[in-house]
Amino acid sequence: MVIMWTKLRKITFWILIYQLILHENVVSSEETSGCDSIVRPTNGSLYLPVKPRGSSTSLSLALTICAIILVFIVLVANGFNLIRKYIYEDKDNLDTDFDAGGRVSSGLTATTIVSQWTWAATLLQSSAVAANNGISGPFWYAAGATIPLLMFATLSVQMKTRAPGAKTFLQVIQARFGSRPHLVFCFFALLTNVIVTAMLMLGGCAVLTTLVQGLSLELAAVTLVTVIGACTFIGGLGATFYMSYFNTTIVFVVMFIFLIKVYHEGEGDQERNPLGSIERVYDLVSCSEGPEGNHARSYLTFLSSDSIMFGIINIVGNFGTVFVDQSYWQSSVAAKPREGMWGFLAAGLVWFSIPFTFATTMGMGYIALGTYYGEPLLSNAEVSAGLVPPAVAQSLMGKAGETLMVLMILMAVTSTGSAEVMAITSIIVYDLYQIHLKPFRRLTDSNCCILCGKSRGRMANRRDQCECSSMTDCIACTQDDKAISECNRTVKPNFKCKHHGNYRTYLNILRDKRDWCIVWVAMAIIPLTLLFDIIQVSLEFVYYFMGVLVGSSVFPIILSMFWARLTGKAIMYGAILGCLAGIFSWLLSASILNKEFNMSKFITNSAGNEFEISMLIANCVAIFSGAAITIIMSFVTKRHISEFETAETWEKTRDIDNPLSPWPELYIREFHITEMKLVYNRPSLEQMMTEFKKTNIIAFIVGSTTTILMIVFWPAVMTAIDIMSQSQFKQWIHLSDVWSFTAGIFIIATPLFMEIYSIVTQFKHKNARVRVHAAPEHELNNIMRSVSPQVKTNSAGQLEQFNV
Repeated sequence: MVIMWTKLRKITFWILIYQLILHENVVSSEETSGCDSIVRPTNGSLYLPVKPRGSSTSLSLALTICAIILVFIVLVANGFNLIRKYIYEDKDNLDTDFDAGGRVSSGLTATTIVSQWTWAATLLQSSAVAANNGISGPFWYAAGATIPLLMFATLSVQMKTRAPGAKTFLQVIQARFGSRPHLVFCFFALLTNVIVTAMLMLGGCAVLTTLVQGLSLELAAVTLVTVIGACTFIGGLGATFYMSYFNTTIVFVVMFIFLIKVYHEGEGDQERNPLGSIERVYDLVSCSEGPEGNHARSYLTFLSSDSIMFGIINIVGNFGTVFVDQSYWQSSVAAKPREGMWGFLAAGLVWFSIPFTFATTMGMGYIALGTYYGEPLLSNAEVSAGLVPPAVAQSLMGKAGETLMVLMILMAVTSTGSAEVMAITSIIVYDLYQIHLKPFRRLTDSNCCILCGKSRGRMANRRDQCECSSMTDCIACTQDDKAISECNRTVKPNFKCKHHGNYRTYLNILRDKRDWCIVWVAMAIIPLTLLFDIIQVSLEFVYYFMGVLVGSSVFPIILSMFWARLTGKAIMYGAILGCLAGIFSWLLSASILNKEFNMSKFITNSAGNEFEISMLIANCVAIFSGAAITIIMSFVTKRHISEFETAETWEKTRDIDNPLSPWPELYIREFHITEMKLVYNRPSLEQMMTEFKKTNIIAFIVGSTTTILMIVFWPAVMTAIDIMSQSQFKQWIHLSDVWSFTAGIFIIATPLFMEIYSIVTQFKHKNARVRVHAAPEHELNNIMRSVSPQVKTNSAGQLEQFNV
């Protein structure tokens, strides 16, 4: 289904682009009505539309919506937990909280990525870019943020083949380079999560306080945090997968309502809807005067220096946001390599339609309404705060539009907020507490077993090597689980297994720490939001400046998954010095452009383009200096590397594992694993690379091809169109319509179908296992073939292979 949807999208794209080029490149006077005839009636008219002001949504209605969402989240989270417990029979442990069992389907992975990448800033900032720059703004916003998602698919496959047991990308850095580089990148990862959380809260609170009467910033922050905390605390990462599906569905449905209202409702009562058709919007926008950086000061051109600068900043900044944000690595961890690859590729193509369509609808609608009313709906500061969509919704639909925007923002904030809280919690639990603060056992080598402390596999002495195995087939652990499940007392019995009991107790302590981390991280969001409000930092500045702070970490992280010659000093100094170079270049360029050192001017997007130029310079310096320093220092500090050292580098990352449920258990079907020793029976790196070679190639080809298409070919084609005519504008809107409706149908139907199929299949396997225990020998083969044709029994009636 993913391949069919991709082909349909490409065919539709080329047809519409071809039609765009065939049309004339000048605006026909026959297509454009006189500007005087399409603005609002004068004061002497019987019908005088009034530009909306203030808010009309009551506080009680907003809180009721939040309460309904909260109850729904609790039901979904508990439903997910019941499915994983009784259908999939997942063990109730720490890893399941963070990887959802490791078998998430590609459809559910895609909808989760789409949901958590749809920030409040996605909806608000993309519309602000469209309002400022015109028709090219939504494209550059969507393309710039889609490219990192598509390229991340390759990185996801690399991590899942070279470090299949890792739960965070930081564990890979720890295994390869030790504690110091690990702590440095823990800082950058947490910094990324803080910035993303601040952006989603700033945007969400700005919209809610604007649309809801009597809602203070403090109450808005508390309400959002309550919803986010409930979703994360009850269900863990798995519940966020299910909630993401409903969030994505609601975002698409609301977006379609606004799309129809602006472009397809029909020109009827202009007092009720001044827009309503593509022709009407075009006529109004063509009568508006665009920014100086646009060709002929038109909003209907791709020849826009401001848009191109924003596009570059957007691409650079979003590489940092995706690659350094643990929440996207968690989605990779929760799926196998093949499912994760298809999930990220589908997510990128689907997500593109959200800012592309939503910003084209709300941003161009904002410009058209400004022309109709004779003045802008908002001030420049309000546009920078991301209030364009609420203003358009309020103007066209009144209270109903406000309610839809409140619902849409709540969904966006809930999904992304939950993912960020889980990301921060996973870093604190797995990378800070478990490695640095209070590890179960301090080991000198990643090859040592954490249960017994002895060496394992390739580096073990035969007389003194680890003999530990998984708890999957441990009789003592099974008895412990049974005793705990049958105990109705508040205090459960202790684990009695001599091999796994102590470590299971330790993981239960970590689960308690996880619960407290979720609570404290969620609560910390409230003062963070108030702090950013006090210092009066705009959403626009935070979005632009994000790449300056975290962009230097991008290439060190990429190289840590690919390059064996990379050194710890190189990635540490590359990230730190690259960040400092980015900040210094921002201050220097801003001082030169503004001809003075004035921080208030540096963080404000004024009438000129000094703000964009300084941010462009700083973002590029940060990411490219980080890459250059990392590569040069690696060659200097490690001049030679042998084949043995290369192999040992990746064996260290493959040693990252949970001894209670080793990662080879997830690959029983692919590699026919029969014995669950911790190291001895795991597939080799060559086997893993061979099994998922095709997956890796597809991820690279699709990602690189789509990247070239979006940042080179598509913009080059559009620059051939000087200023869009009405017919060309129509084709552009139709392209947006087709892409968004196709993406919406795909992302709503596919995950639902795949998850139902997965649950039904797993239920059949479970029933088959129950029947096997009681079946006579001559019926055993028939029972197993009904579940899987590859399963056979030997002459003794025992299972030779049973893949679930």
